[in-house]
Amino acid sequence: MTPAKNRSFLFLAAFTVLTAASGAAKAGDVAELDILGFSQDGGIFAFEEFGVQDGSGFPYANRYYVDTATDSYVQGTPIRVRIDDEAAGLQAARDKAREQGEAIVKQSELAANRGYTAGSNAVTELSADPLRMAVNPRPVFPAIDKPLEFRLEILPFGEAEQCHGMGEASGFRLLRIDATDGGMTQLVHEDKSVPQSRGCPTGYSIGAIQTFSSQGSPSHYAVLIAVRKVGFEGPDHRWMAVTGKF
Repeated sequence: MTPAKNRSFLFLAAFTVLTAASGAAKAGDVAELDILGFSQDGGIFAFEEFGVQDGSGFPYANRYYVDTATDSYVQGTPIRVRIDDEAAGLQAARDKAREQGEAIVKQSELAANRGYTAGSNAVTELSADPLRMAVNPRPVFPAIDKPLEFRLEILPFGEAEQCHGMGEASGFRLLRIDATDGGMTQLVHEDKSVPQSRGCPTGYSIGAIQTFSSQGSPSHYAVLIAVRKVGFEGPDHRWMAVTGKF
């Protein structure tokens, strides 16, 4: 290789490395969702989000236990575990969170009453409507249940203290549409402000609908919502749930 060609090759190689590094630096962290299930009577819904933090490289696992009657967290939850060691394995964080969760609802009970994932869209899905999901609540054909349909509306709240000048915070409104009753709309959830626990959320999408039915108790649903927020190296994604009965 001639000196001129050698210099060109080295420049191209260096540019490629820098470009790749720059792209990696802008990558946020997307928490993986694991739907754990319901308590036996449907009174509690639980799910886990886990991953590796962008920036720090620390593994984390968060478990959420929601009282389905009040759509609020069970006392003593969420359970949040982060291991401040880049060399620590992700499974170690998940095991620690699971151990703490046993005091709330046994893992075996959740697994036995997981319910049914009636609809699901990954945050990487490009062809689906991120603000609307309509499902048959159970895999029964012909259907014996009325369809469940939810629509998400983004609510701009402008600049917020937790955004630190890096964006404008958004909340959301969740509506349930009853297409079989003349399109009646029911308000399920509406943010009046953005909780500090969400960080600086800039967008939302419907990620899944989980349903649960058991003999002698009402049928329950949980709408899993992906929260896109400002992260250290790019947009992060976390999860929350809105629960109710049908």
